[in-house]
Amino acid sequence: MPEGPEIRRAADKIAQAIAHRPVQEIFFAFEHLKGYERIFQGQTIVAVEPYGKALLTQFEDGQSIYSHNQLYGKWMIRKAYSYPSTNRQLRLAIHNDKKSALLYSASDIEVLAPEEIAAHPFLSKLGPDVVNPNTPLQRVVDQVKDKTYRRRRFAGLLLNQQFLSGLGNYLRSEILFVARIHPNKRPMDCTDSELSALGEAAVTVSRQSYETGGITNDPALATQLKQAGWKRWQYRHWVFSRAQQPCHICTTPILKETLAGRRLYYCPQCQPE
Repeated sequence: MPEGPEIRRAADKIAQAIAHRPVQEIFFAFEHLKGYERIFQGQTIVAVEPYGKALLTQFEDGQSIYSHNQLYGKWMIRKAYSYPSTNRQLRLAIHNDKKSALLYSASDIEVLAPEEIAAHPFLSKLGPDVVNPNTPLQRVVDQVKDKTYRRRRFAGLLLNQQFLSGLGNYLRSEILFVARIHPNKRPMDCTDSELSALGEAAVTVSRQSYETGGITNDPALATQLKQAGWKRWQYRHWVFSRAQQPCHICTTPILKETLAGRRLYYCPQCQPE
């Protein structure tokens, strides 16, 4: 599943293709949304904004299309009315005179009025969006220190969108490494400075991944390793997907475990339990 940085980069591409141009035609695959095809035709899209792992495509009348890629959804940007050869099912298509934004395989699509957004069962429960540049760092740090979550292990907590939104599996491993926190620890096991470090790492790692197209390792080190002939999977991350490879900091072999139902990587030397 794409994580917050990938969703925000997708939103940027979608907005570049279809925002601020009149919609020539729109297609909904789901019958209960068909009536909106006529309503949105001719309107201008004013914004495409990510909310955690969801997107809101806002029209000039104030209504928005809510979409969540979940596991299999995928947006494709094409020339107007140019469809790719794929076995995926088209769920939503937005066309203007230049481009088409096509959403395949997603099943979670709705149309929301402005007053419905705040009450939406997913959107209303989202924690601070760590990738959004308008989210203050202190808001994220305060959330990490909130006593509501103090007894929950970080291995599961960092996948909870009500805690911090936009995080997923690779960011979980990378944030814990940068903060030097073992995945089995809980907020109640950490010092105040450790919790601050985790909040800061959640913001800096996630936003760096957005800006660099998925690199969470130190950018200078990643460049150095790339020039030395390392493959992308070897230099892209600090620990994620690097089981038994030497830690970039201490050379200890990276460990892989399945925690909270998904694979997680950490350095036992840099992140002692």
